[in-house]
Amino acid sequence: MANGAIAADQKAALERLIQVALGDTGQSRKVANFLLAWWNAEECGGFDLTDLWRVDTAIAADMVTVFSMVAQRNNYPDTLGFGEQLERIVASWRSLPKASTSR
Repeated sequence: MANGAIAADQKAALERLIQVALGDTGQSRKVANFLLAWWNAEECGGFDLTDLWRVDTAIAADMVTVFSMVAQRNNYPDTLGFGEQLERIVASWRSLPKASTSR
C-alpha cells in the first residue's frame, strides 16, 4: 500500500480530521497537534497520546485510522496532496514562518 492510492476510509478520516483541525475548539487544537506532529514534529511539536481521551470517540477513531495509514505508507501529508491544508493548520495553530514548515 505504500505506493498506491490512499484507501477511501483513510482519505475520509484524514479529510474529517483536517476539517476539525481548521476549527477553533479544544478538540481542534488536539487534532491539529496530531496532524502537525506527522507533518513536521521537530518544527510543529509532538502529540500527547493521552489527548485521544480528550476528543470525541469518532475523532479518536479517525486519528487511529490515520495513524495506521502513516505507519503503512511512509509518506508525509503534503506528499499525499494535503500540503495546502496543513499550511492552513500551521497558520491557525502555530506562529512559524512558512519556510520553517518544510522538512
